[in-house]
Amino acid sequence: MAQLDREHDWTHRAAPSLEDFEVMAAEAFVRLPGQFRDLCGTIIIQIADFPDDEVLEDLGLESAYDLLGLFQGVGMSEGESVPHTGQMPNMIWLYRRPILDYWSEYEDTLGDVITHVLVHEIGHHFG
Repeated sequence: MAQLDREHDWTHRAAPSLEDFEVMAAEAFVRLPGQFRDLCGTIIIQIADFPDDEVLEDLGLESAYDLLGLFQGVGMSEGESVPHTGQMPNMIWLYRRPILDYWSEYEDTLGDVITHVLVHEIGHHFG
């Protein structure tokens, strides 16, 4: 009889929650080089299941699964280092369900996918 591999047993596992994604994103950010993190300033990382309808419409996307992440704000090459009164903070959105869908199609680890999307969106912050 085959030996059961409990480490790879998905029988009782659920998909990572929004909170799980928040932890994974924070861990991915902390693993980035300090000099890189310092350049991010006070950027905020947010997690949502999907982008909202306004974002999809603004980007001309038909499916919420087409967007894994989004940078919202004023990139370093576009603005001043000190935000204006009333200016929203720079934010990176990571979208859980599209990321999970992408992950299921490839052989990368979920942590690697989250890190890749996070770094890509930070790149938009840099300009």
